[in-house]
Amino acid sequence: MGEPASVASAPPRVARVSPGTRMSVNRRRRLLTVGHSYCISLNRRLAHEIAATGEWEVTAVGPARFRGDFGWNVLEPDAAEACRVIPVPVHISRPVHLMIYGRQLKALLQQQPWDLVHCWEEPYVAAAGQVALATPSAVPIVFATFQNIEKRYPPPFRWIEQYALARAAGIVAFGRTAHEVVVERAPLGTPVQVISPGVDVRRFHADAGAQARIRRQYGWSDRTPIVGFLGRLVSEKGCALLTRALDRLGVPWRALFVGAGPLEADLRHWALRHPGRVRIESGLGHEQVAEYLNAMDVLCAPSQTTASWREQFGRMIVEAFACGTPVIASDSGELPHVVADAGLLVPEGNEAKWARAITTLLTDERLRDELRRRGQQRAVEHFAWPSIARQHLQFFDQILSGPGCSQLGSHGALRSA
Repeated sequence: MGEPASVASAPPRVARVSPGTRMSVNRRRRLLTVGHSYCISLNRRLAHEIAATGEWEVTAVGPARFRGDFGWNVLEPDAAEACRVIPVPVHISRPVHLMIYGRQLKALLQQQPWDLVHCWEEPYVAAAGQVALATPSAVPIVFATFQNIEKRYPPPFRWIEQYALARAAGIVAFGRTAHEVVVERAPLGTPVQVISPGVDVRRFHADAGAQARIRRQYGWSDRTPIVGFLGRLVSEKGCALLTRALDRLGVPWRALFVGAGPLEADLRHWALRHPGRVRIESGLGHEQVAEYLNAMDVLCAPSQTTASWREQFGRMIVEAFACGTPVIASDSGELPHVVADAGLLVPEGNEAKWARAITTLLTDERLRDELRRRGQQRAVEHFAWPSIARQHLQFFDQILSGPGCSQLGSHGALRSA
């Protein structure tokens, strides 16, 4: 079967806005940002912070209802948000690469005079192709990607990715490992900027009373340290490895697992071997996560690389940093770049070294205090949403100012700050 003309044919490259034709300083630029993750208010912080600068009028579009990893989510605009939020019905929300938005998105893209469209969808998914096709050719599109493994997608996703990347005026790579992949797939000369996702340091902050509240809730009256895990209960997140490492410990410990997934039954079966010592929370809302992170003496992120996946970012790590919770992470994918010197890194798959690292943190209060300080500093200086929003705006300004950017590096990629 031949490639559909609507997807296979290369789209026109977007016209740049030259300095002599830029809009009046009296009019703010208009940004439309689209992403399925916007169904959850916590994930709209980028749009909110960009709007809060006062430099852009921002409209955020997300699914009216979306089925995520932990069930259905309903988009509810918050009156405190600085951006305009528009829920749009979607079709086939699972799996996400098949999801498409309803006709309202096309109308929004074509009826408003947008200065730039930002698409927080992987370039190979159906929704990205939908945005690329419906956006007027004179409007630049910036796509975003977490994908940090070289993959060859089957049709039609390969065609969608080719079309979307050819249409892109710029690409945000959410990490250095994602940058390594996308610069090899995008047309030569496409600006690519490394910008990390952010963390809400107002919501995620140290709470001295949280651990006491959680300990009372579980009937844990002593000071035995709590080892924590936050994330999907799947093999690649390493929760099984963590249980085996805990079984090796020769020091007192308790464990708190926060998440849901297909390995929950196995995890609960393992917990039966440690009565009163392990708690598993599979039904928490996003607004409760900060309290449980504060309850942990150490957060473990033992992600395990597979043939088709490696850790793309690790949002739980920057949230733990912001809460002042010390972190131990594997060296899978992007994690070494996220953790840097603010946590302990352990080779993935090495149970003995994981057991030693956990033992070290549980028994060395001075080291925990030092990592707590480093993590909070790193969260504020590198991952706070206002800084992330400013980096996006600088990238958008560079795109709208034309291709002659002084920061162009190899492959036309903009070097990260």
